[in-house]
Amino acid sequence: MTVLPETMIAIDPENGGGPEVLVPARRPTPRPGPADVLIRVAAAGVNRPDVLQRKGAYPPPPGAPSILGLEIAGEVVALGAGVDGALLGQRVCALVAGGGYAQYAVAPAGQCLPVPQALSMVEAAAIPETLYTVWTNLFERAYVAEGDTVLVHGGTSGIGTMAIKLAALFGLTIIVTAGSDAKCAAARALGADHAINYKTQDFVAEVKAITGGAGVTAVLDMVGGDYVPRNLQCLADDGRHVSIAVQGGAVATIPVFEVMRRRLTLTGSTLRPRDAVFKALVTDELARTVWPFVEAGRLKPEIDTTFPLAQAADAHRRLESGDHVGKIVLTME
Repeated sequence: MTVLPETMIAIDPENGGGPEVLVPARRPTPRPGPADVLIRVAAAGVNRPDVLQRKGAYPPPPGAPSILGLEIAGEVVALGAGVDGALLGQRVCALVAGGGYAQYAVAPAGQCLPVPQALSMVEAAAIPETLYTVWTNLFERAYVAEGDTVLVHGGTSGIGTMAIKLAALFGLTIIVTAGSDAKCAAARALGADHAINYKTQDFVAEVKAITGGAGVTAVLDMVGGDYVPRNLQCLADDGRHVSIAVQGGAVATIPVFEVMRRRLTLTGSTLRPRDAVFKALVTDELARTVWPFVEAGRLKPEIDTTFPLAQAADAHRRLESGDHVGKIVLTME
């Protein structure tokens, strides 16, 4: 059994604020609960919810650590009493409710996936948050299927790039929006069928032109606000609109009669507060349906930049600049 240090380095700001509050600190090394594993973290993904938590706008759910970080990859070094001993020493990536920006982190055993030889630890750490989010919202809540056309905003974000890659694997036509011609070109290079510069083009008109007026099966929206009624104009009859963030505003005006007349569905979700039972079920489904592509080297996240843990502030600055294409990852070495 690995001898564990009493303390570790972590990013756990005592107060909210700008990126400058993300400084390394000493914290007690966590211990796994009965259904948990302890992971020596090799890399941790950086995500928008981390930024919101840093600013004090997105507190961790009850029972979650205050240390930032929602996805990790590393080696299992300790087990809870109820966990299969075969996991000890395994390379895994995991979705966590917090604690990722640290040398050690606890994860429910049911939320771990094996890291195959086809993936580096950096790549593995960049998968869970976006994969779980896109899968549960686009494939489960919007129940898209082969042959469907979808619209995804933020095409070069971590979510957008994962959606592009999954669309290619599962036979979807994907239209994305992005904020510059260069980002649109990057999205197309990653496999997007169409990319719309939302700053210079009317995405509603462009979607209608691309689809011959038919509209899309589903919209995956992280903007909210005044995008919602515009998104509804992009939907085909019986289309599904899925909200996963409200970066442009939490209040929207909905044309209710249009929803009724065209039988539209508006739904949405947040992943972090969901319980471990739900996340374990999603993990099992991903292991069956998506992980074979990962093991074969056919699904890898798009990595924008890596930073050492001590430069977490620079990682957040990079994310907030909006210049990234794909995921930003922190490394522990």
